[in-house]
Amino acid sequence: MSKYNYTEFEQQLNTVLSHQDRELSSIDRPSISGVNERIAESEMILQKLGYRQQLEDLHIVGTKQTIVPQSRKVMVVPSWERLCQDAEQAMGTDCEIETLFSDDELSDNLRAVRQLNSEYNELHRLDKYDISICAAAGLLGAGIDVLLVGIPHRTPDGLKGGTLSNFIREQFDKKYPAEEMEKLANAKVSKVPYDAQDNRNTSIWVDGLSAYYHRLLSLGHDPILGLVIGVADILTGRMTTIDKTGKIVTQVIENYADRQESDIFEAIAKQIIHFKSDITTSMGLPAPLMSLFNLLQFGKIGDEEQTIAEIVQGMYYEGYDFIHFCTLSIPVMIVEVVTRLGYAIKRIKEGYSVKESIPFSVDRNKHPKLGTMLFIGHSAATAVNAGKVYFTANPMAINYPQWIAFAKYSYQQLRWVIKEKPDALDAYVNGVLYEELDTVVASVNKTFESASADYIVIFE
Repeated sequence: MSKYNYTEFEQQLNTVLSHQDRELSSIDRPSISGVNERIAESEMILQKLGYRQQLEDLHIVGTKQTIVPQSRKVMVVPSWERLCQDAEQAMGTDCEIETLFSDDELSDNLRAVRQLNSEYNELHRLDKYDISICAAAGLLGAGIDVLLVGIPHRTPDGLKGGTLSNFIREQFDKKYPAEEMEKLANAKVSKVPYDAQDNRNTSIWVDGLSAYYHRLLSLGHDPILGLVIGVADILTGRMTTIDKTGKIVTQVIENYADRQESDIFEAIAKQIIHFKSDITTSMGLPAPLMSLFNLLQFGKIGDEEQTIAEIVQGMYYEGYDFIHFCTLSIPVMIVEVVTRLGYAIKRIKEGYSVKESIPFSVDRNKHPKLGTMLFIGHSAATAVNAGKVYFTANPMAINYPQWIAFAKYSYQQLRWVIKEKPDALDAYVNGVLYEELDTVVASVNKTFESASADYIVIFE
């Protein structure tokens, strides 16, 4: 029993090759060396008998090209179907390719395939410099998160955090001054139907709806979901919320009917303007997809045994908003940039062109090691952040963008290891083998053309 599972075509090929091998083995080929020895002995005898001159004349005549008109024979080349039929009749249908090779040849073949596997793995294997680059990038990003981002907290002077957090928040305040944003918020151009701040105007009760939490509960205020759900709410005059208990509520607020838009482009413009008016308010916009955590009504976290939803709601109240999310994204970007930059510099030093070294894509065919390096870099940064959360026992220490990046690259790495790499390895090995096979086929075709030159070839 063969250890290989052959396709239908491969089994047919095995049968035909086995049949051809047996046919070739049955041909009785005379020894050319023996014939040449008999000719030499005969020539020596003739020379001793005094026929030297006649032998020389005979050799001269033999060197001249003499064309003797002959009728061309017909060569019939059977079809593949005919070859398969004849081979199956003679050999059966369970032929194994291994039987055509000796044990030494099989060992050599196995050694060659293992060598190709090793060559491919070497292309993706990280050396000490690769590991140093991604580890340094991860630790650098983690260090910035720990030392400069800090944990936001409310003070009499507003939200404060680490040095970097304070700087980013000040830049947002300068770009979007509170006075201008208040005027914009009161303008009709920014009024949206999903901006109810309490239940005075709602027809369906929304648990937890208040001035503090309405942006967290309303999906239209989500920086990502709002571009879809918020625009849809503006077009339909509705408000879509997930209340504090995880209940999804969608309703029309009659008092906000004048805020509806019928043109999608006007709705998109109003959505963006409303984002702008809310970004530097005291509560600010929630972090992207933060509203969905209201659905996670489970868990017993901390001394108060709070659910995940309650933890996230408390985080938003304490200042974990969109601006803080932007600050948290900076260490993540540093991990990304340092890893990619280090990778590019190393590639250039290895002799690759600048174009080939620019790591915009994580395509493993173009940049074999980059995906793994990014995974290690973000894993290191995430591990440090997990330690930060553990030792501070404060959910506000969670670097949300870093965990998103870690989840992304973990999925890509897992998919690569389990599915993509085995397929790519097979493609690489088969590609090399097919190149060698093409050389053999070309040689066979050349031999056939030479052997069939004096024949009329007919293909069935």
